[in-house]
Amino acid sequence: MQKYGQHFLVNKGIINKIIDTAVDNLNGTLVEIGPGEGALTLPLIERGVQNFTVVEIDPVMTAKLKQTLPDWAGVNIIEGNFLNLDLQFLAKEEKLNFISNLPYIDAAQILLKVLELNNFASAVFMFQREQAQKLYALPESKHYGALSVLFQALAQSRPVCRVSPGSFNPPPKVESEVLFITPRPQRLFTNKIHYKNFRETVKTAFSFRRKTVLNALVEKYKKDKISLAKILVSSGLKVSSRAEEVPAKNYALLAKNLEGFIF
Repeated sequence: MQKYGQHFLVNKGIINKIIDTAVDNLNGTLVEIGPGEGALTLPLIERGVQNFTVVEIDPVMTAKLKQTLPDWAGVNIIEGNFLNLDLQFLAKEEKLNFISNLPYIDAAQILLKVLELNNFASAVFMFQREQAQKLYALPESKHYGALSVLFQALAQSRPVCRVSPGSFNPPPKVESEVLFITPRPQRLFTNKIHYKNFRETVKTAFSFRRKTVLNALVEKYKKDKISLAKILVSSGLKVSSRAEEVPAKNYALLAKNLEGFIF
């Protein structure tokens, strides 16, 4: 395994499925996160995609890409950690599309950073399968959690393919899944403050999973329980609702209704 824990995708059939999905839905500027040796980058160029950006954390891989990628393709190669990267240089782009075999350890953080961009248009991302299941899990199901809520409040997904460990070199110990992701059709948030309060509400609810949402909020904010109960009911929750029972849209409404009382 390499220094940065990379698992390089080598299955041509899976690569083609990812490339087909990305190219068929490309509308705007493309950014590839963690291109590694160029398993997706070179096929993208072969399919006619040019003038896009790749962000690679590994200087060894960056050097290889600079040697391998043709100058005429106009690929902007950035060396650095995507999570630490100031994406202001992409702010002028009307629509941003992303593609990546996401690093397992940082996948959730990278995903949320992408989804929170105002000009996010689409993404073709590979996840550890268990994490992918969390993204599209329904309330009260085994995999539904805080990440499910955060994702579903911002985006929607459809499966592209499942990926076996043998599709990589070296093989990981887990199965993976590729999802095609687009913004949620109806926005749930009125402004950045509303979204910030929503994230805090979700964090609080899932930090006290053995408690009801009501008791979690009382525990965290020391507010009057009867008043909080009324706000929960007006937000479509039951007084007895637990964190894993509440859909994303109701968390968004709850956060809005808590403005002026908690936030």
